[in-house]
Amino acid sequence: MTSSPIVPDDEVARLRDEVATLQARLQDRRRRQFALLALRRVAAAVFIMITAFALVTSVVGVWAATTVLSTDRWVSTVAPLPKDPKIAAAVAEYSTDQLFTAINVQQRIADVLPPQAAFIAGPVTGQLRTQIQNTVYKVMQSDQFQRIWVGVNARVHARVLDIIEGKSQTVTAQQDKVEIDLLPLINQVIRALSDQLPTLFGKTITLPDLSSGEIPDNLRARVQDALGVTLPENFAQFTVYDNGQLYAVQQSVEAAKRYLVLFVTATILLLLIALAISPWRRRTLLQLGLWLVVAAVAVTAVLRGVRDQLLNQVPDGVYREGVAAAVTSVFSLLRTRGTQLIWIGAILAVVCYLFGPGRGATWLRAQVRRGAVITGRATARGARWLGGNAPGWTAAHRDVLRVGGLVVGGILALLLSSWTSLLVILIVVAAYELAVTLIGRTDRLPDGSLSESDGSLPESDAPEPADPAPLTPSHS
Repeated sequence: MTSSPIVPDDEVARLRDEVATLQARLQDRRRRQFALLALRRVAAAVFIMITAFALVTSVVGVWAATTVLSTDRWVSTVAPLPKDPKIAAAVAEYSTDQLFTAINVQQRIADVLPPQAAFIAGPVTGQLRTQIQNTVYKVMQSDQFQRIWVGVNARVHARVLDIIEGKSQTVTAQQDKVEIDLLPLINQVIRALSDQLPTLFGKTITLPDLSSGEIPDNLRARVQDALGVTLPENFAQFTVYDNGQLYAVQQSVEAAKRYLVLFVTATILLLLIALAISPWRRRTLLQLGLWLVVAAVAVTAVLRGVRDQLLNQVPDGVYREGVAAAVTSVFSLLRTRGTQLIWIGAILAVVCYLFGPGRGATWLRAQVRRGAVITGRATARGARWLGGNAPGWTAAHRDVLRVGGLVVGGILALLLSSWTSLLVILIVVAAYELAVTLIGRTDRLPDGSLSESDGSLPESDAPEPADPAPLTPSHS
């Protein structure tokens, strides 16, 4: 029997101290790892929040660069505005006020009436005002004015861009107004009124036709000569930039355009950094989706507040309604982009949650797998049933199916009148009729052979009757 070696007490103490030292180092290492993990989580969460807001801001910047600061895109954006009923009504009200002020319609009517009939000057003026408004409205809705409107906006927008870029020779940054001149609209209205009410102006009116979109430089002088009045300096001019407010906004947009590429690049890099340092990328993407929704809603609320502030500066009534309709039309694409960002964020958050380890997500995935299995089995049984019964059922109802397909195709052709839809309907109906014909041609018999679609067999293929069994005498 051997005895175990005796370990000296000092060696035991040394080993215990070494174990304690190693445990302390291990604990320190775990604390550092935990602190680093916590720091990565917090940094990733902060970076992803900034990324979401930067992404939404980038969308606004791209919209501004491609719409507000591009003359071609801006003109295509505002081109449909005269067709809007609210905008046309507001411009008709404004133009009528300008025209009535310039030619003093009520005084002209009173001058041609005898003293005994002077009391009807007011009512007649009111009726005439309504007729002039209707004329302005019709002129704005016409295709001829559409070309004038496009030309005016192209020139005004180019002028505003020249101010922003410091290229304007006539308007400097210190001056505080840029205006849309509606005199071409007044010119067309006067031409129309001279045909409808030739006695209104007391003489024959001769003014240029601006339907081609070309506006002469001396148009103001020609309108003054035709009306026999001196027009005010701001006659029929609609201010689009005043008191430096629009200029400040455009300066901000121009700065955003200048640094847009750098800003978008920084946003992408920030997203990549957040994903690189994140210990749980799925959770970080989930946070990105949620922050996208929050950022899009927040920016939308800010833009709506700015819109309401601008509208509050416009007189209530037809003018405010017209400006509101114009703002809505101009910002329609930006609203669409905001809605898309909200949906993208929500879908991203939901997908990341469903693929996570959460109890609800785990249960839902189990239910989906179970439902997929049940659906697959039911589909397989249905396919087997259809494979064995569809030809016979189709053959028995072939005429009804054919007529039904033609009826449905005819109804769709009446509802969808475009040539593309008619071509698609024709192809689908032809394919349907062919499929019904092919499926209903044959049916399977119990022994696996094929018969005609009506279930009957030709006489030559019909089984011959079996020979009667021979009679055999019975044995008693």
